[in-house]
Amino acid sequence: MECTISTMGCNASADYSKHKYNETAIKATVLIQRWYRCKRAQLEVRRRYSLTIFESIEYADEQEQTQLSNFFTFMLEHRVHRGEVAHTSSGSHVSPDADSYVIEYEKIDVPDSYRGPRLSFPLNIAHAKALLNALKNRQLLHPRYVLQLLHETRRLLKEKPNITHVSVSYFKEITICGDLHGNLDDLLLVFHKNGLPSEINPYVFNGDFVDRGKNSMEILIILFVFLLIYPNDFHLNRGNHEDYILNMKYGFTKEVLKKYKVHGMTILYHLRDIFSWLPLATLVNNKVLIVHGGISDTTDLDSLNLLERNKLKTLMKLPKLETDRKNQVKIQGIPLGYPELSQWSSHPELTEEERKQVLDILWSDPKKQHGCNLNRRRGAGCCFGPDTTEQLLKKYNLKMLIRSHEFKLNGYDLTHDGKVITIFSASNYYEEGSNRGAYIRMNPDLVPRFVQYQVCTSTGKRKNWERVKTIEQSALQTLQERIFVHKQKLMDTFAKYDCNNTGRISVSDWAAVMESVLQLKLPWRTLKSRLVKTDPDGNVDYMSCFYYMDTARPMHQVQPTLVETLCKYRKDLQVIFNIIDEDESELYLNCEIKKSQRSPAKQV
Repeated sequence: MECTISTMGCNASADYSKHKYNETAIKATVLIQRWYRCKRAQLEVRRRYSLTIFESIEYADEQEQTQLSNFFTFMLEHRVHRGEVAHTSSGSHVSPDADSYVIEYEKIDVPDSYRGPRLSFPLNIAHAKALLNALKNRQLLHPRYVLQLLHETRRLLKEKPNITHVSVSYFKEITICGDLHGNLDDLLLVFHKNGLPSEINPYVFNGDFVDRGKNSMEILIILFVFLLIYPNDFHLNRGNHEDYILNMKYGFTKEVLKKYKVHGMTILYHLRDIFSWLPLATLVNNKVLIVHGGISDTTDLDSLNLLERNKLKTLMKLPKLETDRKNQVKIQGIPLGYPELSQWSSHPELTEEERKQVLDILWSDPKKQHGCNLNRRRGAGCCFGPDTTEQLLKKYNLKMLIRSHEFKLNGYDLTHDGKVITIFSASNYYEEGSNRGAYIRMNPDLVPRFVQYQVCTSTGKRKNWERVKTIEQSALQTLQERIFVHKQKLMDTFAKYDCNNTGRISVSDWAAVMESVLQLKLPWRTLKSRLVKTDPDGNVDYMSCFYYMDTARPMHQVQPTLVETLCKYRKDLQVIFNIIDEDESELYLNCEIKKSQRSPAKQV
């Protein structure tokens, strides 16, 4: 009996130990899972606020672009003017009248040493495949073929209506792509996954082919080649970046001049005209409207279909030139010293009402609230609500609106009860690993099917936390640079909250100042630990905002805000210097730096 009890006691003890072990293991598993989910959530927060920083600064840059467009317009027109003279003296001719220009591409010799793709017109699919392979291997298409391609593309686009009508069937689904922004690898991946364009595999590319990325020219070449081969099954819409003023700031102008040097300005001149001939919208089965940006409460498709779109070379406000008594050209009262251009004027514009129609469909964004108001984040277009969408869909008996224009984390987004779809096809847009790209497949049922992808180079080999860290560091660096260029204004505003001159203010006051000065609509309290130091009482040492960008002390004769001003307009100065420096010698920049060192106050 005792033995039995003893055995039972041993078994009970073993069962109890096993139970305790299982309970401890379960608790440990729960704790690990909780820790893992917490870390994942923290990473996701860091990734999302990093992307918010990128997006907010991007929109702020677009606002500033509208303010500088006048000067950029003059600079480009002046350079084109000089380029025309140079080309004329060398035997080539580019007429300032876009409707009568003649491209003498046949006079450009292609040397035997050229190993790139060779085109003969009319083009066929064999040309397209050879070109794709060459551009994939980073070969450059000879300028002779580029100019001939542009000539043929312009001829075809002139025959297109403002709103292209396409139809789909169960044997002919259509593919809709959004912004590519010079990312050639995304375009090649789309063609790899979805198949090359053909009569049974039609495509619509919804604008913003150029700027920001490194291969905008290659993307245009590929798109134009397929447009010529399949004019009825390959469609292009104009985006807000198909605009020669924006191209000057966001990289495309520099890319073309760098790649094509001697013929670069001629290519840019013809592209400025071609961009103006791109259709403004596409209508699928008379039910799905595709535009780059969006709509407004005054969008009128009938008016859009009738206006002369080629007259709108740019959507940026053009400058009104004036002259002084010496017949010297001025912009906004600043003498520019080019009397020979005193009669300079831009192309004929559309009426303000017509311009607004195009501006709204290329620059607008959807919002959750009802109503339609000015798009202050971008400085152009509208923010339209679900009621505006419903109004337009009902008026034209449409089912949905497809647009692009906005970065989306997953490559697409649905708003207004699914009636507005945003498609964004540039993966890794801000930084490698920052987002996926996507495209839409649509059959006659007009139910969109989304296909996501992401170009992977090193991202596939890196851990998630490493990718997030890289994105976060890049975003914070961009933000810190923007903080520094507003240093003086921030310091003046901080001082109003620091009555005792302690160098410390509360977190709420610091956040209020950052938003009021920078106007980026960022989660400043979340970002606080990344941007500033705090004391044991929780107050912010606001001068620590600028520690990251501190530079050597300036010379006594230089005005205190000079460094901030140079940083603020760094990108714009680079654009201006690139335009002036035709031979890419950088001598003008060096000369101006030396002048500023001799008499900085005068230069400022």
